[in-house]
Amino acid sequence: MKIAIVQPYFLPYLGYFQLINAVDRFVIYDDVNYMKKKWINRNSILIANRPNFFIVPLKKLSQNKLIKDIEIAFDLNWKSKILKKVELAYRKAPYFQRAFDLFEDIVKQNHTHISELAYSSLKKVSAYLNISTQLIPSSTIYGNSNLKSQNRIIDICIKEKADRYINPIGGIDLYSQESFLSHQIRLNFLQSEPIAYPQFKSEFVPHLSILDTIMFNDVATVQKFLNNYKLI
Repeated sequence: MKIAIVQPYFLPYLGYFQLINAVDRFVIYDDVNYMKKKWINRNSILIANRPNFFIVPLKKLSQNKLIKDIEIAFDLNWKSKILKKVELAYRKAPYFQRAFDLFEDIVKQNHTHISELAYSSLKKVSAYLNISTQLIPSSTIYGNSNLKSQNRIIDICIKEKADRYINPIGGIDLYSQESFLSHQIRLNFLQSEPIAYPQFKSEFVPHLSILDTIMFNDVATVQKFLNNYKLI
């Protein structure tokens, strides 16, 4: 059993979906503290050949709140603004209509909390790309919020009877191979290989939202991208 455990991001970049696709169960870590300037409520798209943020507005932000408790600020007209921004950016992209229909379906749902919206975006994009991995919000099942950092990750692995834990490469200095192995769990880190594709006529801009990837590529091509990584 292979699992990964990552905070919920709204329409994250391709590498996040590579990780989802690489495991049997993907735990959405939604009952940890919210951190500002992360990718939970924002990501970037291509505008004028440069990355440009799209943002879901939030209310009563505090790093003392859990991600699952952060509400979306529905008093702002954010849905029409974000839809228009993406439409203007990508309306001439080769796979615009199908990708935009998916985006519109995600945005127009009546979620009240950012964790719900992010979770929905992950499920719907995974279905679009035919990824069958089970997605599990950590707040719904494990009952171990008293544990911290690596100890909590290992406890979730044990509860899932996982023998392999895969983490994004950015966390390589956070975890101990020996600690995982002491529980018969193999620890790996996923490192994406370089991926490039045509983006209109501009020089390729990497690490944008998955929206960019599906605007410019059909599903079969993106499925090939999903396997373009190495485990360390």
